[in-house]
Amino acid sequence: MTDHYFFCGIGGSGMLPLAAILRAGGARVAGSDRSLDAGRLAPKFDYLKSLGIALAPQDGSGLAEGMTLVTSAAVEPTIPDVVRARELALPHLTRPELLAQLLNAAQKSIAVGGTSGKSTVTGMIGWILHALHRQPTVMNGAVMKNFVSPSAPFASALVGDPELFVSEVDESDGSIALYRPTVAVLGNISLDHKEMDELRSLFSSFLAASSKAVVNLDDPETRILADGLQAERRVGFGFDSPGAELIGRNLELLPDGVRFTAEIDGQKHKVELAVPGRHNAMNAMAALGAVHALGISLGDASAALSRFAGLKRRLETVGTAGGVTIIDDFAHNPDKIAATLATLTAQPGRLLIMFQPHGYGPLAKMGEELAATFAGGMREGDRLYLPDPVYQGGTVDRSRGSDWLAEAILSAGGHAEHIPERAAVAERLLANALPGDRIAILGARDDSLSEFAIELVERLG
Repeated sequence: MTDHYFFCGIGGSGMLPLAAILRAGGARVAGSDRSLDAGRLAPKFDYLKSLGIALAPQDGSGLAEGMTLVTSAAVEPTIPDVVRARELALPHLTRPELLAQLLNAAQKSIAVGGTSGKSTVTGMIGWILHALHRQPTVMNGAVMKNFVSPSAPFASALVGDPELFVSEVDESDGSIALYRPTVAVLGNISLDHKEMDELRSLFSSFLAASSKAVVNLDDPETRILADGLQAERRVGFGFDSPGAELIGRNLELLPDGVRFTAEIDGQKHKVELAVPGRHNAMNAMAALGAVHALGISLGDASAALSRFAGLKRRLETVGTAGGVTIIDDFAHNPDKIAATLATLTAQPGRLLIMFQPHGYGPLAKMGEELAATFAGGMREGDRLYLPDPVYQGGTVDRSRGSDWLAEAILSAGGHAEHIPERAAVAERLLANALPGDRIAILGARDDSLSEFAIELVERLG
């Protein structure tokens, strides 16, 4: 492997932590990003510079002999950086290929897969190992609040021992097939980026490539794959599954957290989390199963989890002003939105929601499921406003937009209103919010959503 990398799109949620890990390991790292060229998200790029990472315009000028180009899997071959790398005959790795090299080279590794909850489970595992002085290296797609500090405001990576490597791994581009982890964690399988048959095949191979598989037996799709695993390779977990090795009992959902008892091999330990929702109890069970598979005691792991602070943009309370609470959340597929709505509607207070679809493609693939999820998950009086989807340019079919989704939600018996411009949604939210209400900002693939949420707090104040 070279020791000089150029990341095209270095500000991306999966690129920034990988660049930080390589830099901390002594590699030379440079990069470009179209958000940098457009003058957006300055704090993120200041952070990268503080790590000693050189930044260049995305025009090919930053590339030189001796570098390896790293791109996200989705990058177009016509981008000047990619064209220049070809001219120089530079090696070219996709982000997952590079991540797989690091994970597969580690003596012990944990790879966290599944449709929903990957980042939270990865953060929980990373925190448990760190709190127990195991010094893991953690690669996450979201900022882990436990590791945020003035010098590391974008702590989506934790740099520790390269021989103990923890990462979330993505199935959306098929790259999950590259990983050979010691422990594979599979939380759930549901419609998101690919058709179900293809997902079953990808996740089945992912489990087969690991030494130990930690699987959610409460999820019907995951349970089918778990049935094919040898008993000594499997740690099945669940609240409702009699065949589980790791069993959760006495689940209590609290306004600002959850409590339950975890049991394995006759040991029982109380788990108290400071993050709310049944889905976070399942995430905690996945994390406990993963560290148990590495030989860590359930008691030590459970105690550490009580100090897990959560992730940015995962049901994150951004602030309260004028009696109105603003919540920022990454939910973007039916599964995640259902979990977010279930958690928020369990508490008092009307919900005013802005959901920004993360592209036109997802509306084409799972629009009906999204509509049914919103219509079924909201209460009488809750309100949903839909700006136009994220659009990064290109030739995607735009026949199904937020106007279509609003109509589909209304047809399914829910409330939704299409307001194309996000600035106009902000005006509507501010005009309608009353003391006791909660405003929830939902969506993915757009870092400016967090800035939007902060601005709402400031304007309400």
